[in-house]
Amino acid sequence: VQLQASGGGLVQAGGSLRLSCGTSGQIASNWLMGWFRQAPGKEREFVAVIRWSGSHIDYADSMKGRCTISRDRATNTVSLQMNSLKPEDTAVYYCAASPLIWGARTRSDQYRHWGQGTLVTVSS
Repeated sequence: VQLQASGGGLVQAGGSLRLSCGTSGQIASNWLMGWFRQAPGKEREFVAVIRWSGSHIDYADSMKGRCTISRDRATNTVSLQMNSLKPEDTAVYYCAASPLIWGARTRSDQYRHWGQGTLVTVSS
């Protein structure tokens, strides 16, 4: 499985961005598709996750109400719509995929496949 993240860029505080993660290879319905981010000097942290079947979705508390994760099985794409962006959202955003139990959804160390990351910069 290969992942390709895109959509990052520079945006002013309060603005919006839509990140996309293109996938190739076999992804089963029970796989988890996650978004993580890593700011300079900080550990990678969970942002959002969706089961490829679409049956389960979760968000980090810091992102609830400000972002929406979705997947399009026709185009094999997972998207992350982020609104009301804040300077503290500045980070490299990564998409990840793996066959995982739901209880492991926020654990970056459990995901097998990673995209290359896309930089999001939010200016104040």
